[in-house]
Amino acid sequence: MLVGMDIDHSPVQRPPTTPASRWKTLLLLGSLVAVGPLTTDMYLPALPSIAEDLHSGAAAAQLTLTAMLAGLALGQLVFGPLSDAIGRRVPLLVGVAVHILASVLCAFAPSFAVLDVLRVLQGLGAATSTVVTMAIVRDLYEGTAAATILSRLMLVLGTAPVLAPTIGGAVLTWSNWRGIFGLLAVVSAAVLVVTARALPETLPVERRRSGGLARSMRDYGTLLRDRVFIGLILLAGLGMSTIFAFVAGSPFVFQEHFGLKEQQFGAVFGLGSVRVVLATQLNVRLLRRRSPRVVLIAAICLAAAGGVLLLVLSVSGVGGFPGVLRPLWLVLFAIGFVLPNAPALALSRHGHMAGTAAALLGAVQFGIAAVTAPVVGFLGTGPAAMASVITGGPVIGLLVLGTLVRPRRPDSGLTTH
Repeated sequence: MLVGMDIDHSPVQRPPTTPASRWKTLLLLGSLVAVGPLTTDMYLPALPSIAEDLHSGAAAAQLTLTAMLAGLALGQLVFGPLSDAIGRRVPLLVGVAVHILASVLCAFAPSFAVLDVLRVLQGLGAATSTVVTMAIVRDLYEGTAAATILSRLMLVLGTAPVLAPTIGGAVLTWSNWRGIFGLLAVVSAAVLVVTARALPETLPVERRRSGGLARSMRDYGTLLRDRVFIGLILLAGLGMSTIFAFVAGSPFVFQEHFGLKEQQFGAVFGLGSVRVVLATQLNVRLLRRRSPRVVLIAAICLAAAGGVLLLVLSVSGVGGFPGVLRPLWLVLFAIGFVLPNAPALALSRHGHMAGTAAALLGAVQFGIAAVTAPVVGFLGTGPAAMASVITGGPVIGLLVLGTLVRPRRPDSGLTTH
């Protein structure tokens, strides 16, 4: 770990003051956080063909998703504290460059073993754009304002899972799965150029945290002793696990079980993603009348109820394809309220170490998601397998809410937020 190094002395960005400048900042940050979802979702229509081309089954194909998520989780633990020590720009630009290199190499992977290793490297590169963007939001905003900005970021971020499978399906009409990774490299290169030109430093030198690895370990220890913080990041992780159970299971459920074509799958997947995006934008309006705490509690309860209905209909087969889609969309809609509010409440507790807090948050989110993907593959490729894991996230979330967060107790620190 670099110690006490003030690498970037570029002017520090202050919170934008005009609507135009705020939207410019949001679009720039949205393009950065979109790198991860694009890397995850663009190749989803190709998972069955990757399994066939590399002579393996669905579980092996889904492990490429796990590998990428593992890289995302590990990278955030490293780059979050690093961005607290040396500033946001340098780790961000290096990470996107690593992602470009890994994407190019993925396009030439000869086997699943090589592809898995390269997907870990891809995840490490994408981790910087994820964790550093979260830290930048905390540099500039806090509390309800941070939750609002995160909700607006979800609007930009949400276009990635909506468009990515459709784009991937379109690529497959003239190329194969290797062409998808080539396109990812081109997109990341464009993001790198725009970021290098338009994003200034947001962490002033006087707020940077020196001390190297020892200081990082102490900071992580402080965070891990905060029961409410741990509960909130677990809720964020369980919300992400629900999303990735859908991501990992839907290509096989929709294409192999229900017989959708690759392009049809992209459209249906996008409609599910729209529910998440719609919820994040309604969240902005709700925050004008209700606190993030209240919205978070209601969303987890709604997601759990929708998940139970999804599981019942999936196991029984009642309703067929529409019987799976409707409760699935309800769960995704509810999770759209969890994704901005749980992180915002968590990060508001430790603003002085925003990068490290965002790193632990991201590591938990993507670490849980990394475990989720192979669990779906292990249980099978039918609707019941996907529904079981999707339902597990919000149901366990209710337990976390009651045992760790305990939002109605004064010692939670959330009663007035």
